[in-house]
Amino acid sequence: MMSLEMKNKISHRKKIVVTFLICATSFFLLIGRLAYLMIWKSEYYTEQATKLHERERPIKAARGRLLDRDGNVLADNKTVCTISVIHSQIEDEEKVIAFLCDKLMLSEETVRKRVEKISAMEKIKSNVPKEIGDAIREADIPGIKVDEDYKRYYPYGDLASKVLGFTGADNQGIIGLEVIYDEYLKGTEGKVLTVTDAKGIELEAVGEHRLEPIAGNDLVLSLDTNIQSYAYQLAKQVQASKEADRVSFLVMNPQTGEILAMVDVPEFDLNNPYTITEGYKELWDKEQARKQPKQTDVSDETIIEAIKEKTPQELEQEMLNGMWRNGCINDTYEPGSTFKVITAAAALEADVVTTEDSFHCPGYVIVEDRRIRCHKTTGHGSENFVQGTMNSCNPVFVTVGLRVGVKNYYNYMKKFGLLDRTNIDLPGEAGTIMHQPDNIGEVELATMSFGQSFQITPLQLATTVSSIVNGGRRITPHIGMRVQTAEGKVLKTFSYPVKKQIISEETSETMQMMLEQVVENGSGKKGYVEGFSIGGKTATSQTLPRGSGRYIASFVGFSPADNPQILALVVIHNPQGTYYGGQIAAPVVRQLFENILPYLQDRGYNKCQDF
Repeated sequence: MMSLEMKNKISHRKKIVVTFLICATSFFLLIGRLAYLMIWKSEYYTEQATKLHERERPIKAARGRLLDRDGNVLADNKTVCTISVIHSQIEDEEKVIAFLCDKLMLSEETVRKRVEKISAMEKIKSNVPKEIGDAIREADIPGIKVDEDYKRYYPYGDLASKVLGFTGADNQGIIGLEVIYDEYLKGTEGKVLTVTDAKGIELEAVGEHRLEPIAGNDLVLSLDTNIQSYAYQLAKQVQASKEADRVSFLVMNPQTGEILAMVDVPEFDLNNPYTITEGYKELWDKEQARKQPKQTDVSDETIIEAIKEKTPQELEQEMLNGMWRNGCINDTYEPGSTFKVITAAAALEADVVTTEDSFHCPGYVIVEDRRIRCHKTTGHGSENFVQGTMNSCNPVFVTVGLRVGVKNYYNYMKKFGLLDRTNIDLPGEAGTIMHQPDNIGEVELATMSFGQSFQITPLQLATTVSSIVNGGRRITPHIGMRVQTAEGKVLKTFSYPVKKQIISEETSETMQMMLEQVVENGSGKKGYVEGFSIGGKTATSQTLPRGSGRYIASFVGFSPADNPQILALVVIHNPQGTYYGGQIAAPVVRQLFENILPYLQDRGYNKCQDF
């Protein structure tokens, strides 16, 4: 038998062999793993190691410009700087803090909090004027980085502010055309890559690697800066002289849908879009005063809830949203007698009236149990349809509307495009607020026929009237025309839908004739311009609720009357004193036409559709 000593020796050798095999296997596995990492994964880990020592800083791309139809720059870029600190490179924190507080006009608390924060890079302030950024760079203080950047700049300040819109801190569009066409304007960011050592200190010997940004493309607009400027001046003048709340002004080519001017005062400064203007502050205060409930009308609990204060941040944002709001497209109103253009066109198309049909106006018309007054309480007496239109006679249009009938009238509104949005290339367009067909009785139809009991946007009215007088083509209003490079190479030309023959050419010609008579011999006389044929329609409507004592005066006019190439609509909200559209709105359009028709005539407006 094997001795105990021999057994122990054999067991010991086996343990040594097993241990050796385990060590050898582990060794070869480690060698294999090392070979795998060094040969097959070398590229991956080289990239990862490089990333540990690289610092990346974005370079903003120059945003594309906004140009008017003649190439005038409405939105451009201004070079600014972004100031940052790299914590690992700072040698003297107190010196950096004191220097940046002085140059950037920031509090010590703000700067210290960012300087002492341990991060790869901490932004201190953006949109710093270039001259200040250059001064900081020249000081060459370790740990401070200065990168050039772009800030949106609007050469004309508040001109077309609610149309153009503005950009945010990262240069993206916020409202208006800036947000709608952001994909064409924004460009592609670049970046700067620097290499650092283990402590995060940049290695100057390695240098920087730059991926240059790609600038955005320019957007050419249908706006005409001269027409926009003059419409803006007129809107401000009438707002001031009539102490009106707001004035909306639209000028467009009724043949193509191109918007030449869009004004909604009070406007705001595009270069300081977060500053509440004095003009809007006054309007805000008036609106808030109107909203205050009367103690005799409601309970104390309701009053307390109604006047409950909002936080300053909520209040400020609400005011800003209101200031940025474009009343031409974002708000609706009762159009009043300008809507008689639509009623007349529908009646002529439905063949329920001719220009020679006779009517009698005693100063009112009775529909069911309602007595609906004419603006001339003593009545217009006997008149034909053309004269009824010239006189803006409510009884005539109630009679004609009832002849059309509820079903037909609603169908014509749908055919004319009034029940849909115009699809203009601006954000936030409001839709028409209209009765459902089942809720339209004779009284509702009667009031609709002269532009009450429903609401539309000023743009919808201007577009529909354009489509009625341009030969019957429903056009799409628009502002964007084409995208091009900074050198002028066209990359994309926009096209917009046109719906043919919403009315016949014969009906359109009849409407042109009737509306020319309104200006030559009717309620729109103050819209007449010597030497030019003008068509148009006035309106005076009440602001809801009825009996508020507030009115809206408006006038829509176009020229030449027999081949319209220019159409303008002005809407004056809550004018003080005289508030009739024929008295205060028609003269505004007349003044506009007196100044821009010769200008457009020189450019061939009466010979071709493209100015």
